[in-house]
Amino acid sequence: MTLRHRMARARRGQRAGPSSTYRKQVFSFAGIATAVLDGHGTVLRWSQAACDLLGWTAEDVRGRPFQALFAGARPDAGDGGLPARGRARLRHRTGDPVDVTFRVLDLHPADQSVVLVAPTRPADDWEQGASTLRALLAQEHLGIALHDPDLTLVRSNLTPGLLGGAALPPGGRLRDVLPPQDAEAVEVALRRVLRTGAPLTGRALSVRPPHGGPPQRVSLWAFRVEDAAGVPEGVLTLYVDTLAPHRARRELDLLQRAAARIGGSLDPRRAAQDLADVLVPALGDLSAVSLAEAVLHGDEPPRISGGGDLHLRRAAVASAAGPYPDILLQPGQAVPPLLATAELRELQHGRAAVFDPATVAMLFDDPAQLRRFVPDGGHSALWAPLFARGLVLGTVAVWRIEQPDAFDEQDVDMLSEIASRSALNVDNASRYLRERRSVLALQQRLLPRPTTDSPAAETAGLYRPAGGGSGISGDWYDVIPLPSFRVALAVGDLSGHGLYATATMGRLRTAVRTLADLELDPTELLTHLDDGVRQLAGESDAQSHVDSTCLYAVYDPITCLCHLASAGHPSPVVVRPDGTVKVVDVSPGPPLGVGGMPFETSTVDLEPGSVLALYSKGLIERDDADAESGLRWLTESLAASCGPDRPLAAVGRALLADLGDGRQCDDIALLLARTRAVPAESTASWEFSATPAVVSAAREAVARQLTDWGLGELVFTTELIVSELVTNAVRHAGGPIGLRLIRGDVLVCEVTDPSSTQPRLRRARWTDEGGRGLFLVAQLSLRWGSRYGRGGKTIWSEQALTPPAVDFEALM
Repeated sequence: MTLRHRMARARRGQRAGPSSTYRKQVFSFAGIATAVLDGHGTVLRWSQAACDLLGWTAEDVRGRPFQALFAGARPDAGDGGLPARGRARLRHRTGDPVDVTFRVLDLHPADQSVVLVAPTRPADDWEQGASTLRALLAQEHLGIALHDPDLTLVRSNLTPGLLGGAALPPGGRLRDVLPPQDAEAVEVALRRVLRTGAPLTGRALSVRPPHGGPPQRVSLWAFRVEDAAGVPEGVLTLYVDTLAPHRARRELDLLQRAAARIGGSLDPRRAAQDLADVLVPALGDLSAVSLAEAVLHGDEPPRISGGGDLHLRRAAVASAAGPYPDILLQPGQAVPPLLATAELRELQHGRAAVFDPATVAMLFDDPAQLRRFVPDGGHSALWAPLFARGLVLGTVAVWRIEQPDAFDEQDVDMLSEIASRSALNVDNASRYLRERRSVLALQQRLLPRPTTDSPAAETAGLYRPAGGGSGISGDWYDVIPLPSFRVALAVGDLSGHGLYATATMGRLRTAVRTLADLELDPTELLTHLDDGVRQLAGESDAQSHVDSTCLYAVYDPITCLCHLASAGHPSPVVVRPDGTVKVVDVSPGPPLGVGGMPFETSTVDLEPGSVLALYSKGLIERDDADAESGLRWLTESLAASCGPDRPLAAVGRALLADLGDGRQCDDIALLLARTRAVPAESTASWEFSATPAVVSAAREAVARQLTDWGLGELVFTTELIVSELVTNAVRHAGGPIGLRLIRGDVLVCEVTDPSSTQPRLRRARWTDEGGRGLFLVAQLSLRWGSRYGRGGKTIWSEQALTPPAVDFEALM
């Protein structure tokens, strides 16, 4: 006799109330009470289970109405009998009520019926358990298997696909569908559950199909099944397919990484590299991105349909295991012409597809080209277009080598989603590149020549646009030659970026040149420029506020003095010929456009060979340093690099190279000037009183000096110029009258008087006796003009050292 039978007999021999006997009893056929009734509802027969349930023996109830056993309300079918099924409360022999569920079955042909009675709670548990089991067995991705104590399968819903593609029929064992090592590991775990009763929860199981193929990932749950007495009857196992949730999590992580990384660059190549890096190893083992050559230069890609030269160039690659293979197409190399295939046309219409090596081979006329596109061991590939605005901006390909699964349609949808986002980023980057290139070209055209060479100074200017997507702003520099061999140096910094800032910069630079031609003092020039900026701001809308700084300097090679004024601009740096460095002490005025605040001119003595560095704040203000440390870096770098024989352009390039490739948030304008001096023997000056006799004395002095310089051919024309200018000074200005000659690449003649009256050139009528003096000076000179000082004005003229032929009759 088995242990189960002995325990059942012991339970039948007990006589206890329902609160103890059935409190923990699980519903089973052994617990169903039966009674046979006649047509009038009288009890004819009474089972032992009924005695166990209610305490009444067969002798106690036989011949009595069954309804006499009800406590409280009695169910009625309407004809005085019992309904076919229902719930009721019966009276135990002890007087305690017993809630039961009953069912009435008719017996034929005798006029009798059988009443089946069970405790309500166990019956509910049985019904709910049966419903739960039916629901579990109906699941597709949840495998249910009930094993007996020998781990033989009793019942399951395991279908092909849940356990590595094999079905487990009733009566079978796990070793029938699993490899021996996998089956043994699972059975050891299940025996432990049977022995200890401790459940097995969420054990990861990689099930390998018996006939090969990728392993199936499942999560194993196991619970011991017991009878009403707690005796183990088997084990219930749940096999949860974790591949779909794992894949969903992997795809969600991939989309999150793509959203975080893609879109952060305004460089098409950087955007392509971000895409390639995102795809491995999350989606494949190798990835490669090719872009249209036009996109790489900021232009629109051509519309191409079919095969031929697609004008694609490899832009980025990534590998999950080590370096990208050298045999494959490398970044910078052009994609060779492709043959027209259905797959290629699908790609050109914006649809991604799965490829295998054989399909890729159909794209090439030359089999040797296949080795540059199919990696060793690559068995499955995804190819998707970077499609935006109806244009194919490029393509992205992903290969699987170590990952055993082939790509499917779900992978196609995933890559299409990521490629669509990346295409927008590449398109934005290409458009930005086109705008940046246009603005930079305009900026370069608006700036002066990078280098100049004059008797006053050798100069080199450099401009570096901002990085990190900030765009091109309005930083600028200028070198303006002035009369008498002087030179004006200017650097400005304009807020804002893009075409507006560049156009405004051009207007400011033009205004500075115009004011410089008037030979104004730096303070006066900045005052006029400030008024102009305020007018410019008034012409613009509120969003186009003009905020600019400027430094203007004038260097005189004869006196070796440099006069400077600043409108909110950083102070320049001077490197003396002996290598010492000094920051020029300039009193900074307000930025341009503020108005109502004065500017102040500072003067610095520059030895010949000194290097004057003017710059915008982007050179010394960077993310990783404040202005003071930036200025200290600048002075140290200039001291180390400004050798007397080193070209200034090389010095400037070295300074910008020292900045490195870090993020640069502002433009940089740098102007370097190495000063020169006009030798003392190349100048001569005199001072005369305001009497008519000084005109002849001035002519004689000029003739002697030109003869001494070996410029005898210029004596006659220079005497005429000096005679007219000195005569005008005697007549209209008074004395003292200054006369100076400067020899350089041209001959400069200056006449200074104490008057501030502006000389004007006019055309004299044929009857006039005078009025032809300045006209004569203009005809004999290359150019002429006047400038004002604190004590009067200076009228100057320039002549070529080799005088041209002059038709004096035409001048009369």
